[in-house]
Amino acid sequence: MQRTRFGDMTCSIARTLDIIGEPWSPLILRDVYVGIERFDDLQRDLGISSKVLSGRLKWLVESGVLERREYSQRPVRHEYTLTEKGLELCDLLLVLARWGDRWTSGDSGPPTLYRHHACGRTSHVELRCSACGQPMRATDVDMLPGPGAEDGGA
Repeated sequence: MQRTRFGDMTCSIARTLDIIGEPWSPLILRDVYVGIERFDDLQRDLGISSKVLSGRLKWLVESGVLERREYSQRPVRHEYTLTEKGLELCDLLLVLARWGDRWTSGDSGPPTLYRHHACGRTSHVELRCSACGQPMRATDVDMLPGPGAEDGGA
């Protein structure tokens, strides 16, 4: 049974899921974002098998969200860093974390707090309209066909 190629769909959500829609990928990106960049450290932190981690890292590098850099020649070892494309995906992870903090944290509260560099205060991510700056939620928008749409697709 062949998996559907989400990257070939005329939908930005599907194309994004093609890159990070498998559960390990966002967790790998999260770890690299917080500074866990070496294979053994990623494997230890995530409790993931070597085979799965190798495959996900290879895919994330091929997709242009991670960059692989050699840090040792004997033995050959690599570390992974976020590209500009990968760093922007971390913005998406902050939105996912916000949802998880609200709906899955329970009585103990969120597992992580976020301190904003500009003001130094802990806060949470909110989506805002890039045109007017007002808060933007799913109930506040209409979806219209864009220039890359096929037959009015989303």
